Amino acid sequence: MDPDAVAKAFVDHYYSTFDANRAGLANLYQEGSMLTFEGQKIQGSQNIVAKLTSLPFQQCKHNITTVDCQPSGAGGVLVFVSGTLQLAGEQHALKFSQMFHLMPTPQGSFYVLNDIFRLNYA
Repeated sequence: MDPDAVAKAFVDHYYSTFDANRAGLANLYQEGSMLTFEGQKIQGSQNIVAKLTSLPFQQCKHNITTVDCQPSGAGGVLVFVSGTLQLAGEQHALKFSQMFHLMPTPQGSFYVLNDIFRLNYA
């Protein structure tokens, strides 16, 4: 397993799906998965997708600046992303950081065990 290749493929898929159809992210999470979104902890695939689809904007575009990754125990991969988030109708993009802990599935793919998201205010 090449952690860099896994991280790149995951980041490309995650943010393109988020920007086009947030509900489509459901299969990336499991019931044991946890999202911390701006300090709010949410557990389970259904609850996580409910949070993401209830965010107060319909359209957005993520622009990724950096992707860093490390292998973790048990075949997992830690992925740290920074970039900007452009909301429809807004003049200025928001800076964000997001960390994912990806774990392997028996089918040979990965799911998100942990997801931490923060806006970065200057």
